[in-house]
Amino acid sequence: MRLSPNFTLARLIRSDTAERLGIDNNPAPDHVGNLARLATAMEQVLGVLGHDIAISSGYRCPALNAAVGGAPQSRHVLGLAVDFTCAGFGTPLEAARALAASPVLFDQLIHEYGRWVHLGLAPEGSAPRRQLLTICSSAAGYVDGLVSCS
Repeated sequence: MRLSPNFTLARLIRSDTAERLGIDNNPAPDHVGNLARLATAMEQVLGVLGHDIAISSGYRCPALNAAVGGAPQSRHVLGLAVDFTCAGFGTPLEAARALAASPVLFDQLIHEYGRWVHLGLAPEGSAPRRQLLTICSSAAGYVDGLVSCS
């Protein structure tokens, strides 16, 4: 199912971990609308970054979210978050900073462990906070802003 010109449902739910563990990661029908919103936002991300995006994690059913150690209230479980890189643009930090300076309406933009960008949307009807965070280690936790992990 095509959700937007460049993003299909299959692309936003694909998971190596789900395949390896035999977890059915198909979303409930009420999450497909969220995934369509996410695909629209990712079209905007693609426009800002101008290069192909590699998605490492999009929608996660509760079982998959638990298997990867995700937070129980993760927006991934609602179909409102995606983790990605854009090697053609630059480092995850560079991509995150470009998105922070863009008009993309994200709720959270997180530079995670220096290895990928997490983009989360606000629930339908809620105003996006445009929160910027970085996490470089679980021990140190989240810090405000987009900073280097090196």
